[in-house]
Amino acid sequence: MKIAVCPGSFDPVTYGHLDIITRGAHVFDKVIVAVLHNRNKQPLFSVEERVGLLEEVTKHIDNVEIDSFNGLLVDYVAKSQANVIIRGLRAVSDFEYEMQAASINRKLKSEVETFFMMTNNQYSYLSSSIVKEVAKYNAPVADLVPDIVEKALQEKYRQK
Repeated sequence: MKIAVCPGSFDPVTYGHLDIITRGAHVFDKVIVAVLHNRNKQPLFSVEERVGLLEEVTKHIDNVEIDSFNGLLVDYVAKSQANVIIRGLRAVSDFEYEMQAASINRKLKSEVETFFMMTNNQYSYLSSSIVKEVAKYNAPVADLVPDIVEKALQEKYRQK
């Protein structure tokens, strides 16, 4: 069984993320979408909220599982009995960072491969940061995120 891990902060999950997750699910037997606890970032949504949103928006994809992790990605990949990391690329600028990450991951665990997927062109500009910036000013994000995520964003910014 080919198991892949699709890691990220998913703060919040966007249609760009869902594109990569869905396409990855067509390539691999199982895709574990792993929400990173990143101590260097101040997320809008808690890890539990992000996991819940991901579970909701991927529930129609039978071979996708949602989880979260701390620490090194390659350690999580090994613990998950996976041997592939899925990474989406939006632009050339993403590639430089992702190549470095893939190289160090390969050095730490030589059996782990990184599978790069080009984002669908319609999502090439899309990032969680852009979505949060737009939503913060109460502008529509319905074309950027699923309905449940849009509602969660509205609620978060109403609370602030």
